[in-house]
Formats: sequence, structure tokens, C-alpha cells
Amino acid sequence: MPQTILVVDDEPLNLDLLEQELSDLGYAVDKASGGRAALEQLAQKPIELVLLDYQMPGMNGIEVLNEIKKKDPALPVIIITAYGTIERAVEAIKSGADDFITKPFDPDHLAVVVQKALERARLKTDVELLTRELAGRYRLITGKSEAMNRAIADAKKAAASKATVLLLGDSGTGKELFARSIHEWSERSARPFIAINCVGLAKELLESELFGHERGAFTGAHQMKKGKMELADGGTVFLDEVGDISPELQTKLLRFLQEREFERVGGTQPIRVDIKIIAATNKNLEEAVKRGAFREDLYYRLNVIPITLPSLRERNEDIPSLAEYFLQRFACETKKHFSGFTDEALEQLRGYAWPGNVRELANVIERGVVLGDGPEFTFHHLPAQLTGGGVVAPADRGQGFHAAVNSHRRALIVEALARAQGNRAAAAKALGLHRTHLLKMIKALGID
Repeated sequence: MPQTILVVDDEPLNLDLLEQELSDLGYAVDKASGGRAALEQLAQKPIELVLLDYQMPGMNGIEVLNEIKKKDPALPVIIITAYGTIERAVEAIKSGADDFITKPFDPDHLAVVVQKALERARLKTDVELLTRELAGRYRLITGKSEAMNRAIADAKKAAASKATVLLLGDSGTGKELFARSIHEWSERSARPFIAINCVGLAKELLESELFGHERGAFTGAHQMKKGKMELADGGTVFLDEVGDISPELQTKLLRFLQEREFERVGGTQPIRVDIKIIAATNKNLEEAVKRGAFREDLYYRLNVIPITLPSLRERNEDIPSLAEYFLQRFACETKKHFSGFTDEALEQLRGYAWPGNVRELANVIERGVVLGDGPEFTFHHLPAQLTGGGVVAPADRGQGFHAAVNSHRRALIVEALARAQGNRAAAAKALGLHRTHLLKMIKALGID
């Protein structure tokens, strides 16, 4: 999709000329014949760049530039004028313009200036998103819950050693994010962190991915390739879903953990590396050992420092802060404005059992942001699995909004209890609610 440039000039001939030049370069072009018209257009649709004439009646280019920067400081603006003086160039740059060109302009120079301004803006956006992402990582694994704070305390101690860490917990609890945090807390933070999904590759390829291969080791091995273990020397390797690796590879991984050396596939020369291993699984490895599906000696090598990550339902008090992080992240990515959650929406989020954990919460918030509009994230932004599968009875039936919500909740709970023959645990499971939260709702709604 072409990037859109808004051209602002009070002379129609200049507007048409710039439109032609920019269209030939592959950009979409909007035009405004004055400063106020330009500000109105900016309020109505996304624009990637503004080409702004300096000398215009009503509002000059600097005045328009100042208004633009108040509303969107990141939007790149290039000032164009026939009165090219050093003083005006300095004035424009000091006011926030990204560049300054004079009329009559050279088409090739215009193309370069526009391209560079757009590239700088894109780079700034990427840096901002990356900064938010890095800052947000730690918000995802911190919070008020005792279980998570206990896991973090153990992880920080483990980060100070070479000991292997085994992360346990349900799918979606953020084990890779936790592993990255351990790496960042360690003295190895300046060295590589490499994550390997042990079920993402065929077992024939996983050994080569881990340990590399020599030229001619197998069909298609046209040149030597270093494995992830070798590339991560001095850093950390995260083995995700380690409980699913094949018995043959379990043997080779055990030898590596014992000796800290390996041979490439098809090679005979031992290669020694210094890496920290963090493994993760949502499987019960003790049960797998009993069934003979996982080597007992490998299990003990991996299980030096086991850390169990709590599920989201076990850290219910952290849901508001996690939800707020995802809301602002996805609002930024979609260029929408959301100020926060309504009380009804937060109550539904806290009352849900979250079988998919933090990953499911992220998906729910992203869906609401993409399909909805602000300024608040409301009950109606939530999917059916959180709202009971139906829409709240409309307020025009003689009820206010809160009364309508409570009436609908009461009907859903009564129906679930009836189907479960009064078994509250079964009713909670059917509704996708935590049992404790269901009991609170039963009491609050006066259900007998």
C-alpha cells in the first residue's frame, strides 16, 4: 500500500506539479489549499508525510507546523518555499521540520528528501516500538502475585550461576520471555540469546540445528554449517518444549550437558563451548520418565534449578496491569486511541479462567482493539467466551446498564448451576470462570 503524502500550498499550479512528481514516485497524494484545510485533513485520516508551503495567507507554514507538532510530534514535515534563506531554514528546523527545500525544486532532490524523511520517521517508530517492547517484557513477568515474585526471585539467583534451569508451567505462561529475562539478568547479557523450538523441526533436522553439520554429512549438506550451540558460545540457549525431543537426540543432549562439548553431524572433532542452558516444557517429565519416554539421567541434568511459572488464573491480581500493557501496545500498533478499561470489562477479564494464559489474554485484547474503537475498552469489545456467549440485555427494557449486566450474569449462572445439578466447581468450569470468582458472584447477585 503506497504511503500517503499531504501537500499544502495556496497555489493550485504548485499543488498539481507536486502531485504529479510524487505520484510518479509511487506515493499517494492528498492536497490542501491552506493551513486550516490541512489540519482538518490530518484529523480525518492517517498521513505519513506533509509537504508544507511556507508563505500562505491566513496561517503561514511555521504556524501550521506548530499545530501539527502539538497533535502528532512524530509526523515528518518538510517546508517548501520560494524564499530560501538561511534564517527561514533555521526557523523551520527549530520548529520541528524534518527538512527544508526551495522552489523551484529539482525533482531528483525532492525524491531524495522525501525518501529520507520517511525512512527517518519509520526508524523512529521502530525504535519506539522496540523500546516499549523491551520495557513491556518485564511488565509481563512482574506483578503483585506472590507466586510470580517467588519465581522471579529464584530466577535472579539462577541467573548468577552456570546451572541449568528448567522452566515448568502451562502453555502460554511466558516461558520464553522468562528465559530471556534470566539471560538479561546474567553476566551473559551482552552475548547471544538463542531460542530453539524442539518441536518446530523434524527430528532429522533438529540435531543439525543444535550442533551443526560438516559438508557432505547428508544429502543437501553442500557446505559446513555451525549449529546454534556453537553460535551461542558465551551466551544462553533456550530449549523450548524439551520434553518432545527424540530418544536419539536425548542421548546426544545428555552428553553435551555432561561434557559441554559436541561434534557436528558428520564430524569427528569435538567442539567445546561455554553456554548456559535454559529448558522449558509443559509436560510432566517425571511421568514421562516413568513411562520410559524420557531419559531419567537427562531429566536430572535438566532439573538442576526447576522454576514453575504460575498460570494466569493463579496470578489473578496481575490481570489489570497485564491487560493495560497489551491495550497500549496494540493501540500503538494500530494507531488507535484507548484510554483504558471500563469496570465491567476488567471484571470480566478477572473472572475468566484463562486456559490459554497470558498468550490468550494478549489475543483477546488485540482482537478488541483491532475490531473496536475507543476511547474505552468495554464489555462489548470482549469475545463470546468471556461474556457467556450472548449479548447483555439492552437497557431499553427498563433497566440501567449495570442492572442489565447483572441480570444477564445471574441468568447465565443460574442456568449453569442447574445443568451442573448445583455443583459449583462444575458450573465454574462450564462458564470459564475461576471457582472462587464464581462464589463471589453468587453471593453478590444473591443467588440461592
